[in-house]
Amino acid sequence: MVLSCVFSTGSVSAQPQQTAPIIVDGNPIFEVSPSGQFTASQRADEANRILREIIKDSKSPVRVEIDSNRDLPVILVNNSHILSVTSNDLPKGRSITEQAKIWQQQLAQAIEQAQYERTLSYLMTATLISLAVLLVAFFITYQLEKLWHRWIDPLLERANSQVLLTETGQPLTQLPTQPRPKIQVFSEVFLNLIKGLIGFISIIYVTRLFPQTRQLSYDFVNLIVNSLVADLVTLGDKQYSVLDLVFLIAVLIALVFFARTLGVVLRSRVLSFTGLSRAAQETIALMANYTMVFIGAIIILQLWGLDISSLTVFAGVLGVGIGLGIQGIAKEFVSGLVLIFERPIQVGDFVEVGELMGTVERISVRSTEIKTLDQISVILPNSRFLESEVINWNHRTPVSRLKLAVGVAYGSDLSLVKNALLDAAKQHKEVLTNPPPKVGFVGFGDSCLDFQLLIWISKPNKQFQIKSDLYFIIDSIFRKRGINIPFPQQDLNIESGKLQVEISPELINSLTELSQSLAAWIKHQTNSQE
Repeated sequence: MVLSCVFSTGSVSAQPQQTAPIIVDGNPIFEVSPSGQFTASQRADEANRILREIIKDSKSPVRVEIDSNRDLPVILVNNSHILSVTSNDLPKGRSITEQAKIWQQQLAQAIEQAQYERTLSYLMTATLISLAVLLVAFFITYQLEKLWHRWIDPLLERANSQVLLTETGQPLTQLPTQPRPKIQVFSEVFLNLIKGLIGFISIIYVTRLFPQTRQLSYDFVNLIVNSLVADLVTLGDKQYSVLDLVFLIAVLIALVFFARTLGVVLRSRVLSFTGLSRAAQETIALMANYTMVFIGAIIILQLWGLDISSLTVFAGVLGVGIGLGIQGIAKEFVSGLVLIFERPIQVGDFVEVGELMGTVERISVRSTEIKTLDQISVILPNSRFLESEVINWNHRTPVSRLKLAVGVAYGSDLSLVKNALLDAAKQHKEVLTNPPPKVGFVGFGDSCLDFQLLIWISKPNKQFQIKSDLYFIIDSIFRKRGINIPFPQQDLNIESGKLQVEISPELINSLTELSQSLAAWIKHQTNSQE
């Protein structure tokens, strides 16, 4: 019912006006109605044109008279025909003569005021008032900004810090490279809106002081309004203006936000108490969101007066567009539907796609958001999950097996090594007892005996942390039990006890000459010291 009233009001506002105003320097004086073959706009436009020329060219007082010698009273300005007063212009209980006299007085006062506003004394006064208004507006905005940064910003910052401390237990510590909190951005935007509003009001007031600028502003506003309400698009047998389209788009956007909010409420207030998994909750909330948007859009279009069957041409054009220009979007949309209904991955799953590894946070019809182990959100197109190899550690069951390679020195007691590895696995709380941990003797390595510890975990997104913890525990147990972990080394053994080396005659001669020269130099140094 509310939507019906809203859309009916919008349709009424789009109807053509039954009256049109008589304007003097941007001030509406009175309104005229259609008469005979002339519309209200035609009568008003002609009268306004004549009045504008008379006021512009006249220096002496203007005469506004009524010619009663005709079938209908005619209002004359300096003997120029302005308009005739007809029965359509009359309100209830008023005669044509009375209406003509009222309009005569209103026109005379408006023209007298227009001539006064063109005098030098008025223009000087209006100029001084304009400067004063602009200075006051500048002073108000300047002081407002100072007071805002002195009082409002610290108050908002303290409130934001208190909220952050309550939610996370950590105080707000903003680094220069970090983005500003949303509440600070909102504060700046709101302050700029207030300053802009003050400036806008000041400019409007100044333009209202001068007849020329007042007329220009009125014409500009009138042009904008006429452009908004003029028929622009034809769908079926109805025509719609820009204002109608803007109103429709605003209602559809409000529908999308309402559906999204309702989906969040459904997930947090209803589905969270059903015991369903997080993935099932996300899927139900997402389907409810899109269903509400689809049904709501159809209802709104019908209430708007649009025949749904008239959209067949638009659907055909959209199909051609999909085939030519938006194949990628359509491809991602279809991939998103496959992910939602077939559910190879779900929200909360720990997946590995190429070099990326992280938890699925959100699945939409176009893309999927993954939060990596570094807490970085990565947006991936849905088609990537269908076209490339994806490792889902949580598919069907979150239980996964990890392998830890361990090497010990040759000569170690194998039973002692096995028991040490099993004890290390038992000490970690994230290692499952069913299936139990196992130790395998892999083989003889180049410098160590290779073992493999096999464990089962239920939180694959913590596998790297679990591996690190286990290696710390294994190292501690090995040190306590005297088990050595070797490092790679190579030994060179000579079986005969002598190393046979062949030296060429040239090298022997060179070494002999070098030794003789060295002996002679040493002898010379000795004699010189004596």
